[in-house]
Amino acid sequence: MSAGSDVILDRMMALHPKIIDLTLDRVWRLLDALDHPERRLPPVIHIAGTNGKGSTLAMMRAGLEGGGKTVHAYTSPHLARFHERIRLAGALIPEDHLREVLDRCYAANNGESITYFEITTVAALLAFSERPADYTLLEVGLGGRLDATNVVDPVLSVITPVSIDHTQFLGDTLAKIAGEKAGIIKRGVPCVVAPQDDEALEVIEAAATRLGAPLFAHGQHWHVWEERGRLIFQDENGLLDLPMPALLGAHQVMNAGIALAGLRVLGYDEAACEAAMTGAEWPARMQRLRHGPLVDVAAGSELWLDGGHNPAAGVALADALAHLPPKPLHLVCGMLNTKDVTGYMRPLAAQARSLSAVAIPGEAATLSPDDTARAAREAGMTATVAPDVATAIERIVVQDPGARVLICGSLYLAGQVLRDNG
Repeated sequence: MSAGSDVILDRMMALHPKIIDLTLDRVWRLLDALDHPERRLPPVIHIAGTNGKGSTLAMMRAGLEGGGKTVHAYTSPHLARFHERIRLAGALIPEDHLREVLDRCYAANNGESITYFEITTVAALLAFSERPADYTLLEVGLGGRLDATNVVDPVLSVITPVSIDHTQFLGDTLAKIAGEKAGIIKRGVPCVVAPQDDEALEVIEAAATRLGAPLFAHGQHWHVWEERGRLIFQDENGLLDLPMPALLGAHQVMNAGIALAGLRVLGYDEAACEAAMTGAEWPARMQRLRHGPLVDVAAGSELWLDGGHNPAAGVALADALAHLPPKPLHLVCGMLNTKDVTGYMRPLAAQARSLSAVAIPGEAATLSPDDTARAAREAGMTATVAPDVATAIERIVVQDPGARVLICGSLYLAGQVLRDNG
């Protein structure tokens, strides 16, 4: 019997280069060994940006499927299981199919150095190339210019809001980071652009001009806003009056606008645009947990989950919480040691009565609970440490029954919570 996908994925981790150097050389080598599956994909929509990529992709997928199309989708990281990263014609890739494409990629790589993300991205492209669909939605993993997904010739590029993140790889200024994101723009291919700081927008506009890529930028070519509980979108083709997005949070209005602009550039009608609003699902983005062992531990308190992890995500999360009915808020937070922890927490400090700091199970790069609590205090919060999420919830509901508990700080922590809450 052949090894399961988790065993093959572990083997792939061992191929990782000793030093991370962003380059496409390893990806091109493996694609060449597999006879270039990236050339045989259904039409590609390529999405880069710092925040909102996943939500935008989810809404675009819902819109395309609402318009009667079949859609492949590639996202990262996964939350509970690796299979979540690869969606074939609307369904998560089955275990036997995943095992088979991973095996082929591992064999074709022939023991050469390659990152985990690079080889698994190639596996996704291989799977997509062999299954018919109308579109392929590809989410960039890191940056854009040298990301493993940037080997495609898309029909549409999308750049969500750009902010400071991953400075050790992408540069220490907004202009440098925007330059990496703008690396997905292709000659003559239309590009939808979310609201950007002027510094980032100038870089993106310059790249589009250089490549003759038509730009559809927020504030110039399209607008979106909320009005009386409805989402209003306007572009050169007219005005749409739509339901609010199924995904919670005021920041989702802008993500919805990005998705709608993309759908309109591709020629989709109001019915597809409405489906984008009503049909999108995206776990661990202000997700209310309603069933499971951790909900039982919460004993009547509200339990929420969010995987945002940088300062811009902290601002969006604080805004989403402010729009919920008033209720005492307590945070259970675990973060990676590569993040701007205090910057993430500062927007949340005014709303949270307390923060319980936890480690992220199984993550070598987890920030220690003591360091997380220290950062929370620096941001102005009352903070304690807890041995795990369940214990943190138990303590909160004893002290403040009926409160709102939000587990937050990392997609890796969110994934563990979804597994534990099974």
